Amino acid sequence: MPLAQNPLSVEVELPREDVALITVDGYLDVDTATEFQAHLANQLHHGRRHFLLDLSSVPFMDSSGMNIILRVYQETRKTEGSVHVISPAPAVRRILDLTGVSITVPISESVDEALTRADEGPHHPEEAGEQSL
Repeated sequence: MPLAQNPLSVEVELPREDVALITVDGYLDVDTATEFQAHLANQLHHGRRHFLLDLSSVPFMDSSGMNIILRVYQETRKTEGSVHVISPAPAVRRILDLTGVSITVPISESVDEALTRADEGPHHPEEAGEQSL
């Protein structure tokens, strides 16, 4: 579908100084991924270490969206930060599970759960002997 029919909306909230809650609404694909990436890069630039990505209103995500999530995960590792996906829509959850991204990037059901997990420290599955990408 053309971009005009499925624009991407990205809202950024700061629950804490080092935490960015990014709420995404719309298709996260090759046509919209640059906008998503720009918001994440801006928050990294401003010193955010923890990223809570609310994907509950994303009905579709392709490899462009997954690659951006994995890139921000790699960046946050440098600062002992974390990335958490919150309530992905069923189709998005399926893609995250099938590709193994959900093994690397934890999935939470709520903002509170993601904040608690961020407080527990970084999630690095390869350090715990878990399979990673």
